[in-house]
Amino acid sequence: MRVHIPTSFITLVMTIAVVTAITDMACHAAAAPIVGADIRPVRVAAERGSVESEIDLGMAYVTGRGVEQDKKLAAYWFEKAAGAGNPVAENELGYFYQVGFGVPADAVRAVHWYQLASAGGLPAAKVNLGVAYVWGAGVQKNESLALKLFKEAADKDSGTGACYLGDMYYFGVGVEQDIAAAEHWYVVGTKLRDPRAEFNLATLELKNAQPEQSLSKVADYFRESASAGYIPAMHSLGRLLIENPKLARSSQEPLTLLKKSANAGNWKSSVQLGILARDGALVPQDSKVAYYNMAVAGLQGGSEARSAVENDVRILSAKLGSSATATIDAEASTWFSDHRSILEFAYDGETNRKRSHAFALAQPEPGTHAGRLITPPIGHEVPSQSTSRRSPPVTGESEDPIAKSFLEK
Repeated sequence: MRVHIPTSFITLVMTIAVVTAITDMACHAAAAPIVGADIRPVRVAAERGSVESEIDLGMAYVTGRGVEQDKKLAAYWFEKAAGAGNPVAENELGYFYQVGFGVPADAVRAVHWYQLASAGGLPAAKVNLGVAYVWGAGVQKNESLALKLFKEAADKDSGTGACYLGDMYYFGVGVEQDIAAAEHWYVVGTKLRDPRAEFNLATLELKNAQPEQSLSKVADYFRESASAGYIPAMHSLGRLLIENPKLARSSQEPLTLLKKSANAGNWKSSVQLGILARDGALVPQDSKVAYYNMAVAGLQGGSEARSAVENDVRILSAKLGSSATATIDAEASTWFSDHRSILEFAYDGETNRKRSHAFALAQPEPGTHAGRLITPPIGHEVPSQSTSRRSPPVTGESEDPIAKSFLEK
């Protein structure tokens, strides 16, 4: 069977301009100092003018490693390092100005720092600057220059630059639309282990798959992307494994993926968990769990989600009764009040330590072009259970995996 793909997959990628040591912004940020991290030698070296230590100290204030998390002090130390001409610090400071992290949001100043870092040869800065030119954020819109910057970044082994080149060709932005060229650049990005490129390549191959074709390679691409913390890939892989259980590495894999995606704010994953509980597919049949997950989905996804689950909610409400549904609604609201952010990436702090030292990336707000570093609470999950069977597609999901342009705001 073929799995239906949600509408937002390739549409997300060009809205994020955050691709360096900290601006992938993965993993949940610590709200308090991490025990055992001795920051004193780093502070002493930073105060003596060590640029590397200034960056390390700034990072400590970003993540709360060894110190209380402090956005303003993070920005202060990165600005010190940027002032010394360090391209990595310049790029990070550009991100801070882009999203207002520890400094007032200022797109023009963000571009200034991206330009300096790009001139210093940093591929990540070329990508960030290219995104600014795509959107016309803090600079005059120039899609041709964006394309050039993405190509320069890709030529320096930036997987994200290659992925964004793929997007430009896929949607015909600054170039003639060319799906074959888009796929080529997604392949390049995948070889460079970019999770968005892996996701986009999997989505493209799934869209074009023939009924008798094996989907094992598609599952592998989604799995690589999901293992890098990319939430849309977790949802897509979970759905693919439900429809094609032989591709799963264990009976628990699709549930684990959907739970993590739902906990990161993906309302369609919450709906899918509700459907599984409703039908007793992969989990014991449980109307209360089904109603709870669909109530959470309605809170996460707003009117679109509420419309998608309306029929199920009505049937389950009649079955459970007003008293039970009122209690469950209150529980769902309590959970949602602590989980309002919609994450694009969510890494565990240890597995991805080398990739990123910061810990959470929220999806951009409408009209903005970079993710927001956040500090979500830890330890709360959307409940779900487990066994083994199959489930119908999520209510309201589009059959077209690429239904909207990434240029929509």
